[in-house]
Amino acid sequence: MVSINNLEFHFGGRTLYDSASLHIKPKDRIGLIGPNGAGKSTLLRLIVGEYKPDGGSIQKSNDTTIGFLNQDLLSYQSDDSILLVAMQAFERALQVQEELDKVLTEMEANYTDALLDKMTHLQEEFERLDGYTIQAKASEILEGLGFNTADLERPLRTFSGGWRMRVMLAKLLLQNPSLLLLDEPTNHLDLPSIQWIENYLQRYEGAIIIVSHDRFFLDTAVNTIVEVANQTMTVYPGNYSNYIVEKAERKEIQQNAYENQQSQIRQAERFIDRFKAKASKARQVQSKVKALSRIDMIDEVVDENAKVFFKFNFATQSGRHVCQLEKVSKNYGDLHILNKTSALIERGDKIALIGANGKGKSTLLRIIAGAEGVDGERILGHNVNDAFFAQHQLESLHIDNAIIDELKQMGSAKSETELRTILGCFLFSNDDVFKKIKVLSGGEKSRVALAKTLISEANFLLLDEPTNHLDIQSVNILIQALQQYQGTYVVVSHDRFFVSAIANKIWFIEDQEIKEYPGTFEEYEEWLERRKAQGTDKVALPAKSKTEDEKVVKKPTFNAASEKQIKKDIADTETLIAKLESEKVAFETELAKPEIYSDPAKLKVAQKQLDTTNDNLLKALERWEELNEQLETA
Repeated sequence: MVSINNLEFHFGGRTLYDSASLHIKPKDRIGLIGPNGAGKSTLLRLIVGEYKPDGGSIQKSNDTTIGFLNQDLLSYQSDDSILLVAMQAFERALQVQEELDKVLTEMEANYTDALLDKMTHLQEEFERLDGYTIQAKASEILEGLGFNTADLERPLRTFSGGWRMRVMLAKLLLQNPSLLLLDEPTNHLDLPSIQWIENYLQRYEGAIIIVSHDRFFLDTAVNTIVEVANQTMTVYPGNYSNYIVEKAERKEIQQNAYENQQSQIRQAERFIDRFKAKASKARQVQSKVKALSRIDMIDEVVDENAKVFFKFNFATQSGRHVCQLEKVSKNYGDLHILNKTSALIERGDKIALIGANGKGKSTLLRIIAGAEGVDGERILGHNVNDAFFAQHQLESLHIDNAIIDELKQMGSAKSETELRTILGCFLFSNDDVFKKIKVLSGGEKSRVALAKTLISEANFLLLDEPTNHLDIQSVNILIQALQQYQGTYVVVSHDRFFVSAIANKIWFIEDQEIKEYPGTFEEYEEWLERRKAQGTDKVALPAKSKTEDEKVVKKPTFNAASEKQIKKDIADTETLIAKLESEKVAFETELAKPEIYSDPAKLKVAQKQLDTTNDNLLKALERWEELNEQLETA
């Protein structure tokens, strides 16, 4: 179908492919993975013919038709309805329909046998092209991708970029090419639409190549993984989960081979050093020198998923109640998003806000951040310091700054060494930190903006689609950062693997209310399946377990003596808090020392001391809050 042989391609002075080969067969379902900048999207453009190889060849069979979904389509505009835009996939059928309309108009004024014969042939062709079903097919796919029936007559121009991308995807699917190329298709899809397209692609008759960082999507949609790295392509049979297992096995084999080869090299070098001055051993020495010069070196395995350590600094811990929404309503004209709904975010909550687009997830995140006006109350808790990340904030990066300077401007008082360590975690190493923002790709800008958010010393993070434009390795790093983060966060995301790794509560918007599933994403999906199986939306959410503070207790009575004791306890607790905060700073300083960070045993001890201090500090702060509440009651 498509045969790529000894491909060579250079871009911007870099070699992306060197003697790389790949053969695409009918009904192949290929997931194309690799770090950002490795050349995944470039390969799709080479297959389409937008770019020409510098060497090697890309051969396609004569009957191969190609459909290419890429991010450039976001800019496409039209005053036609989205139904008409999608139906442009049936170009010949629409032409025949137009010709039929002209013939029928002519026949009203001048009925002739020639016109009747022409009409008959056009009708036969229209039927062969399934012309009478094209509108129904287009409607079905558009609605599967999340559009309401009423949306189908709206002009394409009135939709946002993400929704326009869905229309272009619908048009592509309707064209039914023999090879479908999809570049990050899930970036602009919500969960229901991702699940719909997974089912659609499983029935697709042609071959598919998908560039994606969504592991769950790759597990469902592909049967082969092609890894683009080190200027070549490596094929792994099976889906992404199989790839993880097989790659680990290949790495183990490669590392063993590397170590064996290094042992053989050391032995040969010792022999050469020992006997090079002896005439009787000259021939053997020369033989070993020649053997070393001809050896095909095996590379040492580089761990691409190494653990990273993030040191988060909070100026203060937040109070127990981080943010409270009371009877909040939000409307955009006739569009009702929220209606007198309430919610509470508590310290330590790791909330994933999920669901279909258009339900108001990003709006709710802005409401929590205080960036969106509402009817009702938004109450920010004691000592809450928040930081907000959204894709549009990439545009607020200073394009003439170097990456390291962009982080310095956050005013976090971190040293350049600390900032370089953080940037290293986000895959900016060595001289990369001096790159200008303006030369970075979308994914690289996302990593810089995320790094800025994470060093902001905020104890409450609000992240809107943080994994968009990140490769799998970068998503892994973000997961590790959030797992180590001891504050509170709310994340909007459609990446199911990401959500399952970082959330302890699930929020969704239903019937204009904020609803909470008090558990993991896997538990939420099981609950959702039970609800679907019973065919009702009335399956109750699990009850939230009450904290000690929420349990009903008898109000104590106070006198002057007990009030005096409370004030003394508050003073003692404040002294303890100051002591623990001082210890925390000392342990964090210790952790930053190279001799500690590079020694796993010392690092483990220092980290345990810091964790214990943080736990004690948290308990002391909670005690301080309780005492102050008692004093107010008194």
